[in-house]
Amino acid sequence: MGRLGTTEIILILVVALLIFGPKKLPELARSVGESIRGFKDAMKGGLGEDIAEVKKELQEVKDSVTK
Repeated sequence: MGRLGTTEIILILVVALLIFGPKKLPELARSVGESIRGFKDAMKGGLGEDIAEVKKELQEVKDSVTK
């Protein structure tokens, strides 16, 4: 339990095709792929860079206020 076999994957794809139709399915797959890519980038440190940048800006504001 927990692993998807070939039969299960095919069944999921058929159901998705029936629900979303052939025109929407590529758009849906692209959207899911972009979401996964964004999540992976965030986990690799994309957010860490943003936090470091915010800390730097806060330090600059703090330094300008104390002068």
